[in-house]
This record gives sequence, structure tokens and C-alpha cells, in this order.
Amino acid sequence: MFTGIVEAIGQVKAINLNASGARVVIASGNLDLSDVKLGDSIATNGICLTVVDFDGASYSADVSTETLTRTGFANYGTGTKVNLEKAMLPTTRFGGHMVSGHVDGIGKILSIKHVGNSIEYWIELADSLKQYVAEKGSITVDGISLTVNSIDNNRFRLTIVPHTTEQTIISTYQVGQVVNLEVDLIARYIERLLFCQEQENTAQTSTGISKELLLRSGFIKG
Repeated sequence: MFTGIVEAIGQVKAINLNASGARVVIASGNLDLSDVKLGDSIATNGICLTVVDFDGASYSADVSTETLTRTGFANYGTGTKVNLEKAMLPTTRFGGHMVSGHVDGIGKILSIKHVGNSIEYWIELADSLKQYVAEKGSITVDGISLTVNSIDNNRFRLTIVPHTTEQTIISTYQVGQVVNLEVDLIARYIERLLFCQEQENTAQTSTGISKELLLRSGFIKG
């Protein structure tokens, strides 16, 4: 689990393709690896990667074919800069929002506009994801916890303050660039809850048997 608060900017050092996907080596920049152990998770541009090897300046992780095809990794190469965040601790200050590191899909930068000392980005996302994005809600873009300022169908606007620009790779974005998106985890669970309730209601209607009837008849206990 992560918070979407980027700790350092790293860089892709190597991507070695293999039959199951690839092994990547990430130069960790200013990320403190002194407390990292084999098997720990590090969010790399919002993708939860498991550390399989590391030294004081880099770590290695295996990336599946699924991840390569469903995230921005398909476009990464040696030298690509990436946002880094170690998995949160129970004592970690919760500065962002709940981030799983499981990318839901990719988005595309549509426009970049400087407004005062901030920068506005319009990002396009798949129609299948737009239902999870709410105005003033949270979304993760390349591992950064950000607030959605407005929505227009399958596009949303971000207003990025200078601190975020300085501490993440967002300053390198260009129009047309692909970014990793993870929608709000809570929205996913709410949808699942409503879906299951609808399924239950449909089943009760089709059979004529409801939970209330079973309670009254003594078949189940409340």
C-alpha cells in the first residue's frame, strides 16, 4: 500500500526482456534504500514492483508481460525518469490517499497550460474508467496522488502547484505522452458493493424469496 506522495525521482537503468516479461533495473536517485529488504515493494511510476535485488544506488524487479502491455512501461527505455515511493508503514503520515500500485489503465496528456505559478494538465482516460473519477476526488497519475479539479466526459483537469512540479517527473510531461492511472480504491469497492446488492435484489425478485421471508419463516437467524 502507498500514499501517492513521491519520495524521489529515479531513472530506468536497464530493461532486460525475457520469456515472462522483463527484469528492470531502476537507479534509485535520492530514495533511501537502507531499510529495503528483498521482497519489499516500491511504487515505480505508480506500479507496485517487488524488489528482487538491490544495492545502495539501484534495485531490480521483474515486470510481467501483463504489466508491460497495460502500463506505460511499454514506452519506457534506458534513461526514462520515474517517480518512486516505498511502501507505507503503519506509522507513516498519510499525506495522499490510499494507493495500491495496481494500475487501472493509461491516460494521455491532451494539453498543458501555465496559469500563474501553476500548470494545468488535461488528461484523457478510457471510457471504462471515467465513472470512477469525481470532481475534487483523488486520482493517481504515475504514482502521484492528485486532486481532480474538473471533468469533461472522459477527460479530467489537474492543477499542479510548483512543489509537485519540483518533486516529481510531472515537469517532463509533453502533449501526447502516456501516463499510468490508478483510480480511487474506494470508488472500486463502492461499485462492487452496489453490484452485489443489485444481484441479490434481482435474485430475490426472480424467486420470490427474500431475506426477510427466510427470517420470518425461521430458516435463518438475523
